[in-house]
Amino acid sequence: MIIDFNNIPEEAKPNFKGGLKEYNVKMIDIGPNKFMRGRLVPGASIGFHTHEVNQEIIYVLEGTGTLVDEAGNTVDTVVPGQVTYCPKGDSHSLTNQGDKDLIFFAVVTAV
Repeated sequence: MIIDFNNIPEEAKPNFKGGLKEYNVKMIDIGPNKFMRGRLVPGASIGFHTHEVNQEIIYVLEGTGTLVDEAGNTVDTVVPGQVTYCPKGDSHSLTNQGDKDLIFFAVVTAV
């Protein structure tokens, strides 16, 4: 199977998971799995949330972001080429605190 994000329209999801501004995403949902090309404009975020029944892997393509994981105790800067992993039962959020778009590829899978 090939997923061509060039042919998937981008959707704006305001205040996604309680975040700031909009989460712009090209997404395909295949059964229990989601494949996403996400974009956060400067100042936008995906709100802090828990992966109760699935896990998420995020690969940063462009820009820089701030990741808060688990109980909100860890804050890390993420840059292109880095991967974040949120296992089932853990929590995280992602914020673009840079001055250009934060673009990433994310996969949410059932465990």
